[in-house]
Amino acid sequence: MSTRRMIAVVVLVPVLAALALWAFAWPAARTAPRDLPLGVAGPAAATSQVERRLAQQDGAFEIHRYADEAAARDAIEDRTVYGAIVVTPQGPALLTASAASPTVAQLLQQAVAKQAAAEGTEVKTVDVVPAPGTDPRGAALNASVLPLALAGMAAGAAVTLLGLRGIRAVTALVGAAALIGVTAAALAHSWLEVLTGDWWTEAAVFTLATLAVSAAVAGLAALIGAAGIGLVSFVVMFLGNPFSGASSAPQMLPEPVGAIGQWLPPGAGASLLRSVSFFDGAAATGPALTLTWWAALGLGAVLLGNAMKSRRPSTGPAPAQELATVG
Repeated sequence: MSTRRMIAVVVLVPVLAALALWAFAWPAARTAPRDLPLGVAGPAAATSQVERRLAQQDGAFEIHRYADEAAARDAIEDRTVYGAIVVTPQGPALLTASAASPTVAQLLQQAVAKQAAAEGTEVKTVDVVPAPGTDPRGAALNASVLPLALAGMAAGAAVTLLGLRGIRAVTALVGAAALIGVTAAALAHSWLEVLTGDWWTEAAVFTLATLAVSAAVAGLAALIGAAGIGLVSFVVMFLGNPFSGASSAPQMLPEPVGAIGQWLPPGAGASLLRSVSFFDGAAATGPALTLTWWAALGLGAVLLGNAMKSRRPSTGPAPAQELATVG
């Protein structure tokens, strides 16, 4: 038995290390625009040349056409596109939104500036929705993904290992998530000042993102045992965190990594936090529903697991009164 355990450790640890390197290093090494939503605004005759040049970049951009600069600005503020190239009589202008992704905003500036330099023109850049001055690169928001995931896993594991069941487990999960959400909002909004939206809405997002993970951990553990803790933790850590696109954008990750990441709590939580903090809730419905489903299914599994255990017949010794009656 000891030999088998030794072999298991020798084999499993390198396998886990390889999986971690694959999950984190591969998307980072393959970061590039893939059908990245980008607007082109202006008269059709003037924008056709710009569209042709963008189309030559092997599917890097998904082109959205707008009549004028105002329409392009509205699309950026609605999170329909990450930026827009506006063709005007005075020359081209680039609209960006560093609050949506500083990485994408920088990429667009470099791409357009390179093209403009080749043509001998200058491009005016306007940051329509800028990132806060206290966090211009979005580092603090990106860094919040992992701690929230860890907090959710810890809360779900604690509820399971402490033996809480049914309503007690649900109450503990919701209460812990709410406290984590308020604390996170106090740190990120009030202290660090890296978020600029409504304080209570941001706290609600932190709460929901934490609850989505903690409920999933406790719920699966209630159904299949302690192995559920490891399974959900693996999905959240090895897939949800590196596939979240928080440091760049989902469309900057290899396919289908970006799409998968948005169906997992870390990616949905990061997208929802950007929407409520910088874009007045634009494009918040999708990630909010994703987190809600994770939380609801997890809490439902906690209650279901408790109900299933309570219905199992007892296999312990019969009560003394019953033994006396039989005798």
